[in-house]
Amino acid sequence: MLLKTVVLLVLVAQVLMLENGLLQKPPMGWLAWERFRCNINCDEDPKNCISERLFMEMADHLAQDGWRDLGYTYLNIDDCWIGGRDAKGRLVPDPKRFPNGIAFLADYAHSLGLKLGIYGDMGNFTCMGYPGTTLDKVIQDAQTFAEWKVDMLKLDGCFSTPEERAKGYPKMAAALNATGRPIAFSCSWPAYEGGLPPKVNYTLLAEICNLWRNYDDIQDSWGSVLSILSWFVDNQDILQPVAGPGHWNDPDMLLIGNFGLSFEQARAQMALWTVLAAPLFMSTDLRTISAQNMDILQNPLMIKINQDPLGIQGRRILKHGAWHTGGVREHLLSQARISWGAGGPGYPLKLLHDMEVQAGETRSSKEDEGGDFRACLSREASR
Repeated sequence: MLLKTVVLLVLVAQVLMLENGLLQKPPMGWLAWERFRCNINCDEDPKNCISERLFMEMADHLAQDGWRDLGYTYLNIDDCWIGGRDAKGRLVPDPKRFPNGIAFLADYAHSLGLKLGIYGDMGNFTCMGYPGTTLDKVIQDAQTFAEWKVDMLKLDGCFSTPEERAKGYPKMAAALNATGRPIAFSCSWPAYEGGLPPKVNYTLLAEICNLWRNYDDIQDSWGSVLSILSWFVDNQDILQPVAGPGHWNDPDMLLIGNFGLSFEQARAQMALWTVLAAPLFMSTDLRTISAQNMDILQNPLMIKINQDPLGIQGRRILKHGAWHTGGVREHLLSQARISWGAGGPGYPLKLLHDMEVQAGETRSSKEDEGGDFRACLSREASR
């Protein structure tokens, strides 16, 4: 009897584990939410509403403006795409805003060398009140997403109980596996449980999710960036060991190109998300983004460090000084550092050994009006 119980537990564990081999490096792409929110007014704002047109235009820019070739390959739909469920209980997109359906969008993205992500919610409703995925709909919805050839699912957690989430997220991981289609799984589960043990089991999360949101939603402000960063470094002893190839902590979207960050703050967010080995999901209007902001997001040194195949999340080893107005602002997260041009504020990055930056060497990258991105590995850091 004991042997049968052990075998059963092993089989259950194998079913629950995602094991899809995806996202061996932090994912990169574009996500609609921060910039476009739940704008569904296509009659008055056809260019900016959540619609087939918007995603096709963003796909075009990802492919044409160099984003895709740098690794920004995911085109991710967020909330407010759902029109309801059909007579068989299957999710369907809003017929007016997505007249050709989600499978059409997936095919369009794939034709451009991109991948399509979609949004769902482990609850009665999505966060904006559209039909959610209840426990009895998990398998059906996973099959629907696979039939549409979706490449990533972000599963939110609004309008659900802790007990429902504890059952639903592992069940969705197993259901996605069972479809036979490789679908990366982005889980919002830990953010709804406070982000920390004992309510959050990061060992389990690493087995069933490819990435997960830990903390509050980012807002378009520098204060929001600092709040998220402070939480991550305050809890780095818990968070840093659980991140790595195939399973990433997600501090939320990049705000760069929107309205709430100064030029220097935008560069700082890019550097800090880079050192955190964070997913790099832009949420800006790629049709109108400035050359300065494009240079930040497309900086090859930032991307190379973020995409380090070792996948080691940077950590703060020393706190020197404080954030203040004027002068040099430093927040040391690891043993290397980024300097934004002569006299500019310096921000540290993860170890650069694997980029073949030698001790005492400064490596420069793309220039812009504010100066170079310069990475310098100190002799002390090389030991």
